[in-house]
Amino acid sequence: MCILLPCGMEKTVIGRFDKADFPALHLNDIAIKIDTGAYTSSIHCENIVEKDGVLECTFLDEEHPLYNGKKFTFTDYDIVFVRSSNGIIQKRYQVISTIKIFNKVYKISLSLSSRQEMRFPVLIGRKFLTKKFIVDTELTDVSYNFKQK
Repeated sequence: MCILLPCGMEKTVIGRFDKADFPALHLNDIAIKIDTGAYTSSIHCENIVEKDGVLECTFLDEEHPLYNGKKFTFTDYDIVFVRSSNGIIQKRYQVISTIKIFNKVYKISLSLSSRQEMRFPVLIGRKFLTKKFIVDTELTDVSYNFKQK
């Protein structure tokens, strides 16, 4: 469902959580939480190691069985400082990847973090949502249900 705003901009309605594909990471139907309180987006990964300008990590988590366990390497990454929900500033690595939602592929910046204690392995923040989506907190799995049809 899209909404045409008074300014002429069209935005897609998304719910408070959904499922998305991350084509560049070979991850499909991964649970995502939409968080308008977070500025950046983050993805759970383990075994993050930086050596000689190469960043390695693994997308594997027993709590999230759709993670494939494959090791990824990135040569194009940044170091960012993110203020977590408890107010602590953390140093994180950030990579550019892709997300497929509502059958459309977008570029997305993802900070790599340990989210193993969290219900959702991916958090989608305002930086990605801006100018594309309106969040309706009563809805869930809008994109995933659209994909299934």
